[in-house]
Amino acid sequence: MKRLSRLARLVLELVVLLAIYQIGCEIAFWLNWPIPGGVIGLALLLAIFASGAVKPSSLQTGAGLLLAEMLLFFIPPLMSLLDYGALVRNEGWRIMLVIGCSTLMVMLVTAVTVEVVCRLKDRAAEGQA
Repeated sequence: MKRLSRLARLVLELVVLLAIYQIGCEIAFWLNWPIPGGVIGLALLLAIFASGAVKPSSLQTGAGLLLAEMLLFFIPPLMSLLDYGALVRNEGWRIMLVIGCSTLMVMLVTAVTVEVVCRLKDRAAEGQA
């Protein structure tokens, strides 16, 4: 019975995450924004977490499963490279340069954001003490 309960919780968490993603896609479509629906969905999820309406731990199992199986989400794009072998041979170094630079930029922005948030939290904690 406990196993069934865990499975039901996992399915519910996955449905919630998928619904937030779908809402983000619909918002992007309705407003005709060039931002992907997944990014808008992540912003919605962040807003939900920040408002306190949902605790991040309540979606942890579903998110953990999606992260654990992330490789499955990348297999179709990798297989499509077989169709564009000439493009990869001719422009592959440029593509890799863009991927490398954008990954580095994301990592730097994330690191700076985490550092700023930690410092703000420390200041707020010192102000309360």
